[in-house]
Amino acid sequence: MTLQGFLQRAKNEVGISTLAHASRDVHILLLTRGIRMFAYGSSTLVLALYFAELGLSDTKIGLFMTLTLIGDVGLSLLLTLVADSLGRRKILVVGGVLMAVSGVVFAIATNYWLLLLVAVVGVISPSGNEIGPFKAIEESTLAHLSDAKTRSDVFAFHVVFGTLGGAGGFLAGGWITQALQTAGWSEAASFRFIFWLYAAAGLIKAALTSLLSAKCEVQPVPAERSSGQAQSEETESFLPNTSQATAPPKKSSSISSISPKSRKTLLKLCSLFFFDSLASGMCPNSLIAFFLSRKFNLPEGQLGSIIATAQFVSSIGNLFASAIAKRIGFVKTMVFTHLPSAIFLSLMPLPASLWLTITLLVSRASLNAMDQAPRSAFLSAVVLPDERTAVMGIVNTVKTMSQSSGPFLTGSLAESGRFWIAFVFAGALKAAYDVGLLTLFLHTKLEGDGDKVVPSNDRPQDAENELQNVRGRESEDERR
Repeated sequence: MTLQGFLQRAKNEVGISTLAHASRDVHILLLTRGIRMFAYGSSTLVLALYFAELGLSDTKIGLFMTLTLIGDVGLSLLLTLVADSLGRRKILVVGGVLMAVSGVVFAIATNYWLLLLVAVVGVISPSGNEIGPFKAIEESTLAHLSDAKTRSDVFAFHVVFGTLGGAGGFLAGGWITQALQTAGWSEAASFRFIFWLYAAAGLIKAALTSLLSAKCEVQPVPAERSSGQAQSEETESFLPNTSQATAPPKKSSSISSISPKSRKTLLKLCSLFFFDSLASGMCPNSLIAFFLSRKFNLPEGQLGSIIATAQFVSSIGNLFASAIAKRIGFVKTMVFTHLPSAIFLSLMPLPASLWLTITLLVSRASLNAMDQAPRSAFLSAVVLPDERTAVMGIVNTVKTMSQSSGPFLTGSLAESGRFWIAFVFAGALKAAYDVGLLTLFLHTKLEGDGDKVVPSNDRPQDAENELQNVRGRESEDERR
């Protein structure tokens, strides 16, 4: 194989070719995700440190994060259920504006309950990870803008842009605050400056989102095309006979509009995501940073560099998630990458050495997020196209709700001198999630011929293609 051929194959494997040929809307969505995660990363690094500087106890810090996540549940569910009817672009623009408002309030106010209110409305992330309705709306839009052949690549880059943005935020937040303190600023003042940056990021995100085209919205299917297209969409989501194939998709998303088969799958997934997200809520990046700062007495710049390195390594791993999923399937990719990371998480409090702790942190990060893109692609494939926004919103809501009690539990453990228990328990919960996922969904591993996604127990692909051709010709004859 020539060097040029090798490079081309490598580009195809990691999805660079898909990204290069993606639409302008896809590029904007990926860029705004990176900007949002940059804002989350920078604020998350200083959030617990800022509250500690204000004199709040560990329990009250954990309670703040828990109440933020609980309040976010209702907001996320409401906005994702009405996003298709009100307009996805409008919801995303409003989200950017609310981020800007919350950043300003955090920069100028110190009242605990006021900060809690704007953290909920403006979606301040206590974990550095994605919360709120924006990820679900973006994923639904990206699924709408891509086909089954390229979808896993697009979702992989959606994760990569997020982790790179988060890494940049952690790095910038750490070194900016340390530089400001060296220049004579107080710790509280340097932390408030980060929230001014958060507000600026929100405005930039809102401006970029306003450039999205109408193609991002739900498109009604013309009546004369519905017969042929509905069957194709049905095959792509591998839910046979759940769409009667003749009616145009609804423009609104609601729980009642989700098909019975999708509800059954959704119930299983949400049951598993509950345990995984509870574990994530117990060990968010903000509390990991707080743990490292307390245990090793690290300055903000070094602390930010450590978390940023972990995020950067996570981005590299995510580039290969799509290629692995194409070979072994979505479910195996999710489990085989996520399970080792759960073990690394449970071991993190054991070392007395900073470098060994960093090794465990980075090792965990290299695998921890590799399940995100396959999970999003898997979820978008097991439901009908017009159900995606609602389903992804419900899943994200369940995950956020289950995360909500985690920070309070960890805060209580930290105040009583048992911070380490949170890591061990969270790792065990995540391992249980992986075993459950493998048990319940192994036999729904997806296969495809490049532009279709079907279950492994469906009819042979050649026969399926022939059936599609026959139905297409029948549809054409009927129109004539």
